[in-house]
Amino acid sequence: MSEIASVGIRIAITGTGAYLPERVLTNDDLSTMVDTSDEWIQARTGMRERRIAREDEATSDMGAVAATRALESAGVDAAEVDLIIVATCTPDMIFPSTACHIQELIGAKNAFCFDLSAACSGFLYGIETARGMITSGVYKTVLVIGAEKMSSITDWEDRGTCILFGDGAGAAVLQAGDEGHGIMSTVMGSDGSLGDLLKLPAGGSRTPASAQTVEDRLHFTKMGGNQVFKHAVLCMSEAGQKALDLAGLEIADVDWVIPHQANMRIINAIAERAEVPLEKLCVNLERVGNLSGASVPVVLDEAVRDGRIKRGDIILFVVFGAGFTWGAMVLQW
Repeated sequence: MSEIASVGIRIAITGTGAYLPERVLTNDDLSTMVDTSDEWIQARTGMRERRIAREDEATSDMGAVAATRALESAGVDAAEVDLIIVATCTPDMIFPSTACHIQELIGAKNAFCFDLSAACSGFLYGIETARGMITSGVYKTVLVIGAEKMSSITDWEDRGTCILFGDGAGAAVLQAGDEGHGIMSTVMGSDGSLGDLLKLPAGGSRTPASAQTVEDRLHFTKMGGNQVFKHAVLCMSEAGQKALDLAGLEIADVDWVIPHQANMRIINAIAERAEVPLEKLCVNLERVGNLSGASVPVVLDEAVRDGRIKRGDIILFVVFGAGFTWGAMVLQW
């Protein structure tokens, strides 16, 4: 596990943006598709509805809108962006990268671009990558985007997974901070031995696409729910505490906790272990579902724009995703 306490100049988020598709898919809608109900879904996930992208709306389309809004928020022109990192597990295509598609859409002609794959942990992995790039002194402005069209890899016949996911995108502009504001500490971890518990089996070099893989429904998300739940709670709780220790803080010093929006049972379990008051949690999963790599930046943007997050606030991020991957970050806004 990687543990880093920031020293010297801090790297800050100077602007945020988000985008959610117009179409709303409610629990009642899902009950007409699979054997489920609004009560069953809410009891197990806390979700009431989620947003679903149009058929002609790709991950890059959503990411570009979120990116443009983040740049506007930061007061940065697209031509000033040095690097675009897109965290996604639902790229437009295997190659070229979704980041390159977004570069073209927003006119960031001076940026170099790449995608980052860490599933639901992707945005925080992207932020940490951007921090290192800016700290090197070579790059000044990095655009990190979490964008997902999870509906494109959701098995709408599997009630265990189709109730969970939604589509959307969030973005953040990172630059050098001032007066100590910015990233204080990060903790990142992975455990590849548990990769089979949450995966998209086919479409890569291990199991290339074929008529048989399509027939066997192997191009959809597969998840071992109970095991994922246990590891998610443990890894996010431990990473969060380590990040606080590195920053020299206690949980009482934290103004807001932004967890990956996996499901409410996981979030409640983490809050109970860490003794986090529920009013300090930023949560939107009841309205948007699990957005994977877009989860954290979307809820962050909402909390910034509605005034909950204010300058000087201490924010603790905790994430967990396929891989397994996980991480935590402490940031002063």
